[in-house]
Amino acid sequence: MSPRPRIPAAIWALGGVSLLMDTSSELIHSLLPVFLVVTLGTSVALVGVIEGIAEATAAVAKVFSGVLSDRLRRRKGLTVLGYGLAAAVKPLFPLANSATTVLVARFLDRVGKGIRGAPRDALVADLTPPAVRGAAYGLRQALDTVGAIAGPVLALLLMAWFAGDVRTVLSFAVVPAVLAVLVLVLLVREPEPERGPAAQEPPAPWPLRRAALRRLPRLYWTVLGLAGLLTLARFSEAFLVLRAENLGLPMSRAPLVMVVMNLTYAASAYPAGLLADRHSRPRLMAAGLLVLVAADLALAAATSPAMLMGGAALWGLHMGLTQGLLATLIADAAPMDLRGTAFGLFHLATGGATFLASALAGALWSLFGAPATFLAGAILTVLALPGLFRFARHA
Repeated sequence: MSPRPRIPAAIWALGGVSLLMDTSSELIHSLLPVFLVVTLGTSVALVGVIEGIAEATAAVAKVFSGVLSDRLRRRKGLTVLGYGLAAAVKPLFPLANSATTVLVARFLDRVGKGIRGAPRDALVADLTPPAVRGAAYGLRQALDTVGAIAGPVLALLLMAWFAGDVRTVLSFAVVPAVLAVLVLVLLVREPEPERGPAAQEPPAPWPLRRAALRRLPRLYWTVLGLAGLLTLARFSEAFLVLRAENLGLPMSRAPLVMVVMNLTYAASAYPAGLLADRHSRPRLMAAGLLVLVAADLALAAATSPAMLMGGAALWGLHMGLTQGLLATLIADAAPMDLRGTAFGLFHLATGGATFLASALAGALWSLFGAPATFLAGAILTVLALPGLFRFARHA
């Protein structure tokens, strides 16, 4: 038997970029919901709308950047542009004096995420042998999630050091964001386009056309539908932070819930990627759905910070089991010359679902309280199971 190929060094570098940028983003994200509600006096319903608009913006941008990367046959330039824009807007958060300023900052930050998302995901597939593709996506996601742990931990330490001065703490997010851009520029080299007759042809026509979409196989559309249903059942993690505040955790300790969630996310993402390369993917996805139901039920029933942390840990396990797997399935199903488009449509579907889910979660919270929000998530997750059965038939 031939040895399994190694994960390329560029994937480790991309993981490092994700780690640094997520450290920056999650430092902000772990404090932002409570900053909006407590410091700026924003309603929880408006927080849901802001989160939904931010994610939907990223989703729309990902479609165009993914299509453009296919058109240009280049991924890195767009990836650098996206990370650079996200780094440039980080100073706006500590300067915000109103929810409008936060919305503008989140909008621009998510535009940056949208520009980089699909080209980066397609670049992972371009760089990685198929035999270790699941592991590569799992590794990048795991390193990304290490950053998602480091961000809230850094927020906790800085909040203690600066005696709860949230604006000063938010300003520290600029440093890892700038480092992420430098690592990407210096350490990630894009593979050369394939040589041969195909390489001499002019760039492909604009890929987002009916003829191009018909080339995406039925399995791709099935995965896309499943991803949309699953995301509709899982609203923004901002509601985990708000649930912590709702149960009496002070602002200075609210980031703990993100630390716990991301610890299980980081610990499970790479093993889940290895499992995706070797075992039944529908079963792995089913396990992820069941864990999300358990997480929602635990968060709905929580009456203490300890119960909250248990629900957050289950939420992170669900993310580890499903997010890298969905990216692997999209990469496997899409033709190489349409990978950017495929990932762009994938992010559009999940971003639109996140917008609806977050807006619904905020409305339910305001009208019926926190438990109703998480119970609705559990019900929607159960309703996504038929989509999983359809996927299993085509896998």
